[in-house]
Amino acid sequence: MKKFMSYLMYGSLLLVALNFTSCQEEFEELPGEDNQEAILASSSTAQLIKRTSSKDGSYDNIVDGASCIAINFPYMVNVNGLEVKIDAIEDLKLIKQLFNEVEVDDDILEIIFPIQITLSDYTEVTISNKEQLREKVEECVEGGDDDDIECIDFVYPIVVYSFDINLQQTGNVTVENDMQLRRYFAERGDDDLLSFDFPITLELYDDTKISVSNNAELANAIETAKSECDEDDDYDDDFTQERLEEYLVACPWLVNEVIRANIDNTGQYFDYVMNFTDDGKVVMKDRAGNSLTGTWSTRIGENRVLLKLDFEALADFDLEWFVYDLDDGKIKLYAGEGERIIMKKACGIVDNTPDTLREILKECSWVIKKVMLNNEDLDRLLGYEFAFQAEGVVTLSNESDMSEGTWAITTNAQGRLVMAITMGDEPGVSFEWLLSDLRDKRLKFTIEDGNYELILERVCDNNADDEDVAEIRNIMMGGEWIIAKYMEGDNDETQNYAAFVFDFQAELAVNVTTGETGPAYPGLWRIIRDSEGELKCYLNFGLATAMQVLMDDWKIVSITNDRVELKMINGNNIEVLVLEKK
Repeated sequence: MKKFMSYLMYGSLLLVALNFTSCQEEFEELPGEDNQEAILASSSTAQLIKRTSSKDGSYDNIVDGASCIAINFPYMVNVNGLEVKIDAIEDLKLIKQLFNEVEVDDDILEIIFPIQITLSDYTEVTISNKEQLREKVEECVEGGDDDDIECIDFVYPIVVYSFDINLQQTGNVTVENDMQLRRYFAERGDDDLLSFDFPITLELYDDTKISVSNNAELANAIETAKSECDEDDDYDDDFTQERLEEYLVACPWLVNEVIRANIDNTGQYFDYVMNFTDDGKVVMKDRAGNSLTGTWSTRIGENRVLLKLDFEALADFDLEWFVYDLDDGKIKLYAGEGERIIMKKACGIVDNTPDTLREILKECSWVIKKVMLNNEDLDRLLGYEFAFQAEGVVTLSNESDMSEGTWAITTNAQGRLVMAITMGDEPGVSFEWLLSDLRDKRLKFTIEDGNYELILERVCDNNADDEDVAEIRNIMMGGEWIIAKYMEGDNDETQNYAAFVFDFQAELAVNVTTGETGPAYPGLWRIIRDSEGELKCYLNFGLATAMQVLMDDWKIVSITNDRVELKMINGNNIEVLVLEKK
């Protein structure tokens, strides 16, 4: 490559540029006059380069809430009472999954100190407690206005040259990544002269690659790209005031959690409906259909979006709230320790016609993911299948047994959709279920402040069009399997199941034997791709006490012809089940 010299001088250095041509013969392949721009280590171009090569700490904002720092792996966090080891970026998804495990979620996350963090300039600092971390977090600038430029990146390696005031080359270095480039600039004095080995390739946020041939092109490329993408810096998903306002008026909202002055008032307001209108009014409707009108407004303060609610007779909502999360169909409001409101988007749930839900239910079969009655899970119905038919007929089956009942769709006083099921042989599902979540492949119903819950996953023609589902079923039906590992949290329980042999059969039947003289446990198994796109293995052995710990909708982590690894988050434990071909 041809080595180009680029210099951006202030007026006091003009003589250096004028003297440049007289010494030109002393240097290799110096650029022509068209490329004699300039760069100082303190120049605006250099600052853009430093910002582009800064450490991006936004990927772990769910943990530290700050974009200018990143916590070094590995470290431990406590999420809703469960200790989780974070070894890589991929593990951060587990935190979000734990947050979403329960509908009324406290999102309690505690970092286990000490930890080591990396700042935007790649300085590493040991943090011993929450107060030290808070001090570092307060130094960050959020909302996409931080120094880090994330919409464009250098493609490495890059060669950087250094020169003295007389334009004599004093050294060169090949940098392989952002950290090396940023640290190289940190070691330079303000008046140091630098040059790159052009052309340099950069990659834009949309994976497009561009080539620049001098410092002017480099600066222009960074300036043009730096505001062209959503840097996703904020813990609140980097939303804007305008996006929040559009989000609020687009759908009705269900109240999921209300905590004021450390008092949990969720039961009083659970599933109240809030309707925000463009003219700044908000209508709250209780479960009996009574309405109360208030006002709402938004503003920007302390680098955050704030939502102000004002009701004459609802003191628990009257406050200006920080909006600290806007994700997964939820809005989470925060106003200090012990002050929190969580609302869930209710598009299609409120003010929709019963015909809409009727048609959705009749399109395919629906598999039970969860039934909870008075806060107790009814695991014996896991994986059972509803078929909603014409003329108000519904069946519930596990392939070997079938119950028949009636179903109807109505609306309640709030305008919410209600599914009424009467199943004489199965009282566990015979309720008037309020629709609380409507997705393409998932339905969720609740009763009485969430103490009763029914979650259904859509299954069309037994996933006949999903090649992965068919392949996994064929593998698992290809022989007998033993439990090679069963971990419940840190406890290895494998030996307790050493005699268990699984025989996965057609028509959703599975039989587990425990030796020549031991008992056998017939059950139900399913492989489905759920509404989140994850492949799941449902295992249900009815009322068999010995099999209760294995009954769940397990996530399929990996599978070969001889080995299946399953994982489940269950309460305060992460369970791992590994099956190997016998």
